[in-house]
Amino acid sequence: MKAKNLWKVLFVAMMSLVLLAACGSEDSEEASGEGEKNALEQIKESGTMVFGVKNDTRLFGLKNPSTGDIEGFDIDIANEIAKGIIGEDAKVELKEVTSKTRIPLLQNGEIDAIVATMTITEERKEQVEFSDVYFEAGQSLLVKKGSPIKSIDDINSNTKVIAVKGSTSAQNIREKTDAQVMEFENYAEAFTALKAGQGDTLTTDNSILFGMADEDPNYEVVGGTFTDEPYGIAAKKGETELAKEINRVLAEIKENGTYDEIYSKWIKGM
Repeated sequence: MKAKNLWKVLFVAMMSLVLLAACGSEDSEEASGEGEKNALEQIKESGTMVFGVKNDTRLFGLKNPSTGDIEGFDIDIANEIAKGIIGEDAKVELKEVTSKTRIPLLQNGEIDAIVATMTITEERKEQVEFSDVYFEAGQSLLVKKGSPIKSIDDINSNTKVIAVKGSTSAQNIREKTDAQVMEFENYAEAFTALKAGQGDTLTTDNSILFGMADEDPNYEVVGGTFTDEPYGIAAKKGETELAKEINRVLAEIKENGTYDEIYSKWIKGM
């Protein structure tokens, strides 16, 4: 092949590579642009918000055996959040979570937000974006009526304390006592274990314990609270715009009386 023709071939080949690279760059830019939509934009576009909620926690999130629906304070708050962000036609999807699974499900993108009696802690702030406090709770003890345990001061190394895996309650009771701590997957299993005599007391937030005592009058909450447990709604870490919108809606429903209506509906004996 003559040198002149060789240069022509090389020139055409080089131009082809340049064009291909340009097209690839445009495609990647378009793909990147699509991937830049944050959680708030995706929620508004889809018209649906997916919440991680408890389905075994009386007053806050409990499955109604008659209807199969999950009902409670957290559920009503989630519905108001979705309506405030999307509008009256908002669709809400509820996905069951436990104290152990809620953050992983949020990080994996399976849910948009957690409304599940989740205490705001410094450790969790490193993993999620918290809203402002939407419920003030405190850790307490549930015992069978007639129990010698009247407060945390009555707990010693011989006391078997039941708690839920992944909860701040399990961590707190270990730090404040030398009790034997037994952990269960969820509140339903924990309460069943207490009623079966597997432990002497069950510890978690008083808001949850009041629900258990309401379910079975043979049990009572004793000793007041020994921690502050402010609940927050959690969005995925980095989704600050969604957290801001959640705060905006929380402020609105507190201002217009909707929050008080939900509180009165569910939190009667506290």
